[in-house]
Formats: sequence, structure tokens, C-alpha cells
Amino acid sequence: MAIIHDMMPAFELYQPSDLDGAVQLLDRHGDDAWALAGGLDTMDWFKDRVKRPKVVVDLNGIPELQGVREGADGGLEIGALTSLSEVVSSPQVREKFPMLAEAAATVATPQIRNQGTLGGNLCQDTRCWYYRGGWPCYRAGGNICYADTPSSMNREHCIFGASRCVAVSPSDTATALLALDASMVITGPRGERVVPAEEFFLGPGIDITRMTVLQPNEVLVAVRIPATFAGARTYFEKARDRQSWDFALASVASAFRMNGDTIAEARVALGAVAPTPIRAKKAEAALRGQRISSQVADAAGNAAVEGARPLRHNGYKVPLMRNLVRRAVRGGPLAGEGQDAAAGG
Repeated sequence: MAIIHDMMPAFELYQPSDLDGAVQLLDRHGDDAWALAGGLDTMDWFKDRVKRPKVVVDLNGIPELQGVREGADGGLEIGALTSLSEVVSSPQVREKFPMLAEAAATVATPQIRNQGTLGGNLCQDTRCWYYRGGWPCYRAGGNICYADTPSSMNREHCIFGASRCVAVSPSDTATALLALDASMVITGPRGERVVPAEEFFLGPGIDITRMTVLQPNEVLVAVRIPATFAGARTYFEKARDRQSWDFALASVASAFRMNGDTIAEARVALGAVAPTPIRAKKAEAALRGQRISSQVADAAGNAAVEGARPLRHNGYKVPLMRNLVRRAVRGGPLAGEGQDAAAGG
């Protein structure tokens, strides 16, 4: 197990002023390099000496990585280094995609949102305490998942998609962006590529050593959100132990394009219940062409948890996720239903 030092190992710091310079540095130093955005996840890794890069490339001096701008199709493009606070307060985001602003507003505290970036929130590593604490688990290169044993503490871990590792994706904004059909703009030595959000996040069955498709010599430049769900009926809810500075136990994001009172198109994304944010495609199928009602909401909630395989201590996530999806369909809790009712049967 790791010994907490609170003293970072020495490294060389580079502060490029343009994207090409950053990519060149990352390419030159390969696995020895670390890209620095807001630095919140980074500093935890460095102080605990679990990560020991020889080179840190600070991306904060690159103007094109920041800001909210209009997209070519009427959507939005948000620079990866745009602070979460700016995402929350942006008039463009709030007008077109208020669900993203709501999701960003649930991240940690105002101080952290001022420092943390959208790209950093998307690319942060999993929060499993065995892995973060330096235990030699599968994800860290070992041969066991310490969170998936008879005596494990796994209350916050996954109920879908386990493959050697049962840790979940911790990003709140990822769930909203998946529901909004966003894409990630990535730049590397071979140029630019655009990856749909659904393909950007990697589960342990594909690559247990990383959470996204980003290579060590690539930079997440921006997030593109198409106009598909601009002005649509959207919903975001994050269930957590505390209302501040806490990661999700489960979250839901939904976007419905309506044809009168009928759901013409549905996107439902689930967070903190799988190694990546995932779409509840069976729930989406149950919603298309339906009028919103309690019965339809129940059917979607039940469909969303089909195939769930809870661990020893996280069976509560099944009814919690079911009811979050129900609430997403209804547009919120019923009259008289309190916050705690999300966890009910």
C-alpha cells in the first residue's frame, strides 16, 4: 500500500504557448510526460507519489483550449481547459444545453470548479480507493481486483460492465455529454481526430490501464456538442452522500426530442454505475414513440437496470438507478417525494 508523502517528486516543467508545441513535447517524452490541466487530480497523484512523471507539460498557456464558442451546425464547441465554473455560468451553455451546466454545477465545490476544467473532469482517473491508495490491483499492473473479493469495501463500485476491474467512471459532465451526443476533438502528432463520446471512454475489457482513448502524445482540445438536442427536454440528477464535494453514487442524464406530447427521440445516460458512462439503450427503446406517463417511466426504469450485477455492498444502486431513470422521464420527483426517495424501490 502507498505511503502518503505530501511531497511531490522532482520533474521538469514545460509551459508551451501553442498546441503544436504541447504535442511535440508530449510526443518527445512519451510515457515520461504528464499533461497538466486544472491540476486537481494531478496533485493528488503527485503528492502521494503514486505517479512519478519526469516531465510535466502545462497546457494552461494555450488560448485555443479555452472558452465557449458557437459550433458550425448551431451547436457549441467548448475548449477542454474551460473551467467548470465558466461552463456553469456560460449564457450559451445555459440557453442551448442547460443539462451540461447543471451537471458541471454538481462537481465538488465552487473553489474546485473555479480551478477544475471540463477536459480534466472528463479525463480524470477512477476514484477506487484501492487503486488510488497504491494497491497492486489489475488496473495498477497487478493480478487481483481488491474491490471484488468477499471482504472488499465496494459500496461505490459498478453494477454493470465489470471486467477484472469494478471501479466506476467519476465524471459528472461525461454523463451529460453522452446524453447530448457530444464528440471529443483530439490532436496528436498525426493531426486531429474527432471521437464520439460513446467511444471516447474505455472500459477495462478494452484497456485496463487507461480510462479514455487519449494516447500519451495526444491532447484533448475541445468538446463539440451538436444542435441535435439544443432546446430539448433534458434532465440531470446526481445521487451522492453529501450535497457538496462528493462523487456520484449514481447519476442520470436524459435528452428527449418531443413531437407534441410524444417522445420522438430519447437518450438516457447513466453515470457512476459502470467503468464508463453508459447509455441505457433498452430504456431508450422503451421510451421512443411513447407519451410520458408514470407507466412509461416505470418501464424505462426497469429496462435501465436489466442485467445489473451488484457486488456485496452496492445492491442499493439497482433501485437507486431505476428510480433516477423514472424521475428523468417524469422530469423530476412527484409531489411530496423527497430527495431520499430516489433510492426507494
